[in-house]
Amino acid sequence: MFLIGLTGGIASGKTLVSDAFKELGVPVIDADIIAREVVAKGSTGLTQLVEHFGDGILNDKQELDRAQLRQIIFSDPEHRKTVDGLLHPLIRKRSDEKIKQAAQQEHPYAIYAVPLLIETNQQDRFDRILVVDVPTETQVTRLMKRDGGSKEKAESILNAQATREERLSVADDVIDNNGSIDDTVKRVKELHEQYLNLVKL
Repeated sequence: MFLIGLTGGIASGKTLVSDAFKELGVPVIDADIIAREVVAKGSTGLTQLVEHFGDGILNDKQELDRAQLRQIIFSDPEHRKTVDGLLHPLIRKRSDEKIKQAAQQEHPYAIYAVPLLIETNQQDRFDRILVVDVPTETQVTRLMKRDGGSKEKAESILNAQATREERLSVADDVIDNNGSIDDTVKRVKELHEQYLNLVKL
C-alpha cells in the first residue's frame, strides 16, 4: 500500500493536517499515539523501562510518569539511547500492524504521522514524505503560547529536533502552514487528489 510519511517540527501544525486527511477518509497512523500505547500500564514497554530505570518513573497509579522520564532523558544522552532502543522496536511493530490493517481494508494510501521521522532515520519506510512547514520564529511563538514557557525553553526544544532545512531536504511534498486554516485544508485536498492519482499509476 502507498504510504506517506507526515512530519514537521514541533508546533508546525501536523495535527491540523492529519485531521484534514482523516476528514477525507484517509487512515492516519499516529506515532505519538502508538508511543503512548507501548508504555501503557501493564505493557511490555513499561515493564522494560521500570526494569532499567526503577520504580521512580511510575506515578501513584503505577503508570508512567512522563515528566520524570523526560527529566532522565534530558539529563543524559545515553539514557535517551536506552529508551529509544527499548521503545522504537515496539513502536515499529505496532505501526507495521496498523499499516497492514489499513492495507487489508483496501485504502488507496495511508498517512503515518511521525514527528521525529528524520531523527529516527525512517525515510526509507515511505513512498513519499510530506513536511508541514512554518518558519522557526512561528514555532517559537506558538510553543510559548501553547506551553506558557520562555523563549529560551522553546528554542531549546527546537534545537533538540532536526532543523527546518533538514526536513525540507527530504520532502517530496510541502504544506506551508503559515497561512489560514482554510489555506492548509485546501492544500491537503490538492495533495489527496495527487496521491490518489499516483496510486493509480
